[in-house]
Amino acid sequence: MRRNTSITLLSIGHACIDVYQGAVAALVPFFVAERAYDYATVSGMVLAASLLSSFVQPLFGALTDRWTMPWLLPVSTLLGGVGIALSGLSGSYGLTLAFVALSGIGVAAYHPESARLARLASEGSHNAMAWFSTGGNLGFALAPLMVAAAMAAGGLRSTPLLVLPALAGAVLCLPVLRALARRHATAAVAAPVGENDVGSFVRLSLAVVYRSIAFVGLSTFIALHAQQTLGSTAAGTAALFVLYLGGAFGSVLGGALAARWGRVTVSRWSYLAAIAAIAGVVFVPGPALYLFVAATSAGLYIPFSLQITLGQDYLPSRIGTAGGVTLGLTVSIGGLASPLIGALADHTTLRTALAPLILMPALSWLFFRTLPEPTPPSIPETTPDPATPPA
Repeated sequence: MRRNTSITLLSIGHACIDVYQGAVAALVPFFVAERAYDYATVSGMVLAASLLSSFVQPLFGALTDRWTMPWLLPVSTLLGGVGIALSGLSGSYGLTLAFVALSGIGVAAYHPESARLARLASEGSHNAMAWFSTGGNLGFALAPLMVAAAMAAGGLRSTPLLVLPALAGAVLCLPVLRALARRHATAAVAAPVGENDVGSFVRLSLAVVYRSIAFVGLSTFIALHAQQTLGSTAAGTAALFVLYLGGAFGSVLGGALAARWGRVTVSRWSYLAAIAAIAGVVFVPGPALYLFVAATSAGLYIPFSLQITLGQDYLPSRIGTAGGVTLGLTVSIGGLASPLIGALADHTTLRTALAPLILMPALSWLFFRTLPEPTPPSIPETTPDPATPPA
């Protein structure tokens, strides 16, 4: 199987699993409308999807550094889909949280192993990794549309329809797993040669955490904020779609810009732009909101794929852990701040509660100022299987 084919299939699979990260936020307005949940209650759902994911993700990263577990891709994809599919069927808030948490565990299990396999399939190409990241961003972008379509069919009772992306993602990853197994290259390329820079990796991780707080906070409440600003449910769905869709373009643009100016430099400028963009989202009224949402999405997503490869280059002997942290754990941690935003919104206004998010990309920028541009580690050559013809 050609490299581009493998990356394409992995990218589509990544989109299928990340639908379920985006689906939680997309379901928030429907839980508010049908079950009269307040801001703090619905933000607890985002917390349920993020909390277990945050704790479980390092475990899966460490396991994939020690053993290859490609079977995690189809299994975790199905787990993520089943959790969301069941979330709307019970009127019990406790069961809803449990199903959303189940989906979060599936998402957590997927990312470390998928990042390792994507690096293997990409043969170390940063641009290929950018396309892999873009697949996940497209999944985020499509989530509001899929949720809206499912809700139009029958409200929260129609959430079982949302299992369809999981079924597709589980099937599409199988040819890639078989191709990589036939090449007998997994163990050899999973451990690039290079020195670990733990200090830089920790600073990078903290930068990604603050980026995650900004993004998850906005994705949780941007639909409600747009509804209040523009006066319709459709306006909220559109704002969430723009926030997610901009990420797909941002990741690809980030890879192109980094080829000329370097990953660290491009990330610094992106976070500076995100500060002004988030301020516009919070304070600028009227339809101009969509322009600032698009700018925010680009500013937060241009560094996204760059951070994945930076983490793997800072921690070359633990790329499963690096991928799990930069692609999964730090993203999930952003959900931990959502209940605080919801509680503040209940006691003040939603605009006031969103205002602190303006500071988050500024903190990410400060950490990026301390980061060096690493040299990508060399990947040891492998002896091809005599039974496998050269590509």
